[in-house]
Amino acid sequence: MQMVSFREEIQIPSGITVNIDGKTVKVKGKKGELSRDFSFAKFLTISLEDGKIILEGSFLGRREKATAYSIVKHIKNMFTGVQNGYRYYLKIIFTHFPITVKVVNDEVQITNLIGEKNVRVAKIMPGVKVTVKGEDIVVEGIDLEKVSQTAANIETVTKIRDFDRRIFSDGIYIYKKEVIS
Repeated sequence: MQMVSFREEIQIPSGITVNIDGKTVKVKGKKGELSRDFSFAKFLTISLEDGKIILEGSFLGRREKATAYSIVKHIKNMFTGVQNGYRYYLKIIFTHFPITVKVVNDEVQITNLIGEKNVRVAKIMPGVKVTVKGEDIVVEGIDLEKVSQTAANIETVTKIRDFDRRIFSDGIYIYKKEVIS
């Protein structure tokens, strides 16, 4: 009888150190350190062998394989983050009422969206830097999930309801994503 098995090897790039404690993977590079817990994947074993991260499992179904390949991609994103980092660009768009955007502590405050008097607040995830440059908002960090979540928080909080989007296009929108080089 042949054993159905899964084995994936991820080469660790130079300049990056990796520690594996159970199913927690810690990656350290020139930009910083990231840690991620993969304990939800009970069917996988994660180990370190001569400069490679090895993921192994037996009798994996379609969902387990999909989860395993997602974990591979998460680890590769961690490598990219600690080496280079991620940057998202958002554009402030308004037609009549000028939108004011300020970064205060760990939140982005948006005022005067379509003439509203209340302040809309978007949360900034820890480890993410947000800067406002004229009509652009730049979101930077080493953790892709936190950077993208912060950008999504900003975009979602400016969503206008009960108006025709073709006419009232006011808001803040993601228009560019990149790896910092």
